[in-house]
Amino acid sequence: MSNIKKAFQNGKAFIPFITCGDPDLETTAKAVREAVENGADLIELGIPFSDPTAEGPVIQGANIRALKGGINTDKIFDFVSELRKEISVPMVFMTYANVVFSYGAEKFISTCAEIGIDGLILPDIPFEEKEEFLPICHKYHVDLISLIAPTSADRIGMIAKEAEGFIYLVSSMGVTGVRNEIKTDLASIVKIIRKNTDIPCAIGFGISTPEQAQKMSSISDGVIVGSAIVRMLEKYGKYAPKYIGEYVKSMKTQI
Repeated sequence: MSNIKKAFQNGKAFIPFITCGDPDLETTAKAVREAVENGADLIELGIPFSDPTAEGPVIQGANIRALKGGINTDKIFDFVSELRKEISVPMVFMTYANVVFSYGAEKFISTCAEIGIDGLILPDIPFEEKEEFLPICHKYHVDLISLIAPTSADRIGMIAKEAEGFIYLVSSMGVTGVRNEIKTDLASIVKIIRKNTDIPCAIGFGISTPEQAQKMSSISDGVIVGSAIVRMLEKYGKYAPKYIGEYVKSMKTQI
């Protein structure tokens, strides 16, 4: 069984996204600990990239701050290796194909396996091009997480059938960021997913309030929150982990 499935075994999963190295790795570690202590079921860690195409201004800003601070992939690998000594919940990386290619796909994915990363999310790799990475991921037992968007249309069933770990259902068109309202008919997309797989499905993009989390978790297996958490890191810097812990607790109790 994929380690990721453990995140969905005790009710609805809450998945926070945190950009590694914003403002520094020490703060990232504290934020992860606070999130886990307050109910996070899986941690999504962002590896910064200079041109994060799927990201809105909040997470773009986090990428820029982390890169300016001297963060790189090797530092993040060492950081996760240390973090794994105390954090047992599943963890996945979210990054871009260029980061993996430039590091060397086999070296990158084999290192993920070594340090205890359970899955990989690459939002700029279309379903049809996943064969670039999938055989290597299978070789090292790292789940390549599939994304399904409102525009996936007749590809939803096909993507769901081949999914592993969990399905990342993108709530809205556009880039990441807090949204006042999510209007997409996600229930009908989830219905198609359920017909084609029993892999858990978590909804992300735009979720920031407990009310939104409750609504999204009522039709899926979990919720992913990024921009709202990254905004706390931007606002409070090194003091953010305490606020992140409180926020995770308030969200987890609603799903």
